[in-house]
Amino acid sequence: MLKEFREFAMKGNVVDLAVGVIIGAAFGAIVTSLVGDVIMPIIGAITGGLDFSNYFTGLSKSVSATNLADAKKQGAVLAWGNFLTLTLNFVIIAFVLFIVIRAMNTLKRKDEAAPAAPPKPTRQEELLTEIRDLLKKA
Repeated sequence: MLKEFREFAMKGNVVDLAVGVIIGAAFGAIVTSLVGDVIMPIIGAITGGLDFSNYFTGLSKSVSATNLADAKKQGAVLAWGNFLTLTLNFVIIAFVLFIVIRAMNTLKRKDEAAPAAPPKPTRQEELLTEIRDLLKKA
């Protein structure tokens, strides 16, 4: 059983998947930082520092707090601002990923479009070509 597990774990697909998950997690951290540290501050500067994450509607009469954390302690709240912020973050992240993948596909197409030099014929092929040419002349 241990031998079978080792064979399974060492298959190319499993190793490729593990590498993909690790790179995906690292790339996710980069994109999250790009959105949180670069794009959202620009949007905040444009909108005058508007932050939707603290907007909510109390669903019970006991909710009187002005921030979301305290309001959740007092009772049920509809945290629509947080949902809006997360949705906006998702749209921005999806757009950034679209741009990155589009750029990668463009680079890949350029590499595929570059014509490869035809392989040099082997010595045997050269001799056969000479024989063919001699037969055509005869």
